Formats: sequence, structure tokens, C-alpha cells
Amino acid sequence: VQLQASGGGVVQAGGSLRLSCAGSGRTFSRYVMAWFRQAPGKEREFVAGIRWSDSTTNYADSVKGRFTISRDNAKNTVNLQMNSLKPEDTAVYYCAADESILLSTKSRTYAYWGQGTQVTVSS
Repeated sequence: VQLQASGGGVVQAGGSLRLSCAGSGRTFSRYVMAWFRQAPGKEREFVAGIRWSDSTTNYADSVKGRFTISRDNAKNTVNLQMNSLKPEDTAVYYCAADESILLSTKSRTYAYWGQGTQVTVSS
């Protein structure tokens, strides 16, 4: 499984960005996919996840109501729409996948990782 993340950048507070994670090497019908982020000096934390089979989603409390995770079957892609961005959202964002039905928030449960993409929100 290969995951390719894209879409990071620099945005002002209150702005929006859309991250994409393109998967290849498998069909993801039995996978869960998630976004994590890691700010300098901090541990990697769960942001949002989606179960491919039924589009069940889960969000960290810090992003609920602002971020939306979705999947695109045709493109084998998971997207993260980030609105109302705050400076504290600044981090490297990673997409992850695992062949599981459990929508875990723990990074150690995910077997496959994409490269990170930097998101910087200026105040």
C-alpha cells in the first residue's frame, strides 16, 4: 500500500485548506483511513478517520465542526477539508491506513503511512 498526501500550504487564520491522500496498491473497501498531525515538540495526534466500507467517520474534539473527512471511490482518495483554521492547527499532517473495521484513534494501529504535508496557519 502506498499513500501520497498533498494539499498542504500556508493560510491565514480563518481560512481553508483541502488535503488529499491518494492510495494505491490495494482496493480499500476493507480499510480504515485517517489523518494524524504532529506539531513541533508534540506527539502525533489523531485528527479524523473514515471507514471505507460505510463512510463512518470520527473526529478529534479539537476539529469537530471545522474539518470534514470524505472518500472518493473513483480516485481511491481520502480528503480532509479544513475550514476555520486556527494557528494551533499548524502541524505536519499525515495520512494513514489499516486493513481493519475498527476506526482507531491510535497511531500505532495503522500499518501504512504517507509522507507528511505541512500546514501552517498564520495569525
